[in-house]
Amino acid sequence: MKYVDEFRDPKLIEKTAEEIRRLADPKRHYRIMEVCGGHTHSIYRFGLQDLLPENLELVHGPGCPVCVLPMGRVDDGLKLAQDPQIILTAFGDMMRVPGQMGTPLEMKAKGADIRMVYSPLDALKLAQKNPERQVVFFAIGFETTAPSTALTLKRAQQMGIPNFSVFCNHVTIVPAMRAILDSPDMRLDGFVGPGHVSTVIGCRPYEFVAREYARPVVVSGFEPLDLLQSLVMLLRQINQGQARVENQYERVVPWEGNPAALAALAEVFELRPYFEWRGLGFISQSALKLRPEYAPWDAEARFEVAGVRVTDPKAAQCGEVLKGVLKPPQCKLFGKECTPEKPVGALMVSSEGACAAYYNYVHRAEPVSGD
Repeated sequence: MKYVDEFRDPKLIEKTAEEIRRLADPKRHYRIMEVCGGHTHSIYRFGLQDLLPENLELVHGPGCPVCVLPMGRVDDGLKLAQDPQIILTAFGDMMRVPGQMGTPLEMKAKGADIRMVYSPLDALKLAQKNPERQVVFFAIGFETTAPSTALTLKRAQQMGIPNFSVFCNHVTIVPAMRAILDSPDMRLDGFVGPGHVSTVIGCRPYEFVAREYARPVVVSGFEPLDLLQSLVMLLRQINQGQARVENQYERVVPWEGNPAALAALAEVFELRPYFEWRGLGFISQSALKLRPEYAPWDAEARFEVAGVRVTDPKAAQCGEVLKGVLKPPQCKLFGKECTPEKPVGALMVSSEGACAAYYNYVHRAEPVSGD
């Protein structure tokens, strides 16, 4: 199959769902984590959870780049934006993410020069047009978006643009998966591996999950049949007591990844000793920083970054949702104080956030209570 419609064929979907129900042993309960927030949205958008047997539970993972960013890093970016010489640029997802100081959109309303961009290259162009100002790009994302930041930095270096820099918050997925597997309150039978990240890193980095934790991983696409086929592949392995990495998304994901993108990452970035993740705490070697050769374009080297640490609002349970311990509606604030219109946590903001997915595709479809 090559085209989108084929992956949404109702007959094939029902046939594959029947295969899942046949494979799901009624004597056991299966807990499978979809790592990527894009998978979470596809599951709710297409109503796939309604096709699954009750003993197959899908658990939402930490694969939303905006959601895992701690509030302190948001505030660090906002403090940079308070400098009148700085134009802070960010992706649209970031504009409504709350820190303790508010959201970038709220700071913009108060007069800070914060602008939304579609790519880091847009930020670089903005620096070229405004040579009298400093332009900082608030970089977020996993290995999916990090290559575009790396290539932009290489261009800035080649062109010698002095007024552009990157506030780097890129994170890597593999250490987060290991942290979840090491968590004592987490029991999982397998992983639906992330599709977007894997286009860059390939499938080999997940082999430790099968080798060290005896859990299968199936890298999946985002269409309904992609996800259902991935669940079939996982159930077959689990039922047979096997654990290996498989690639359902072969039409997009090369097993060894994208060598050009990996080379750009290796040239520009190195691993931080540790980095804080919302809900998961500090994880060693889980994030990227600029190599010393790129220090002139490193916002953390050029400007004073406070290194703020902020505790999440006590009532918000973003961390538990990110770890898969709670489902979105089990959070005390879900659909009440925390909505897409007035989010308390990042999971309700991002286009890949689990709470936003559940709110938009399930919660709003429920009948209004007469209580």
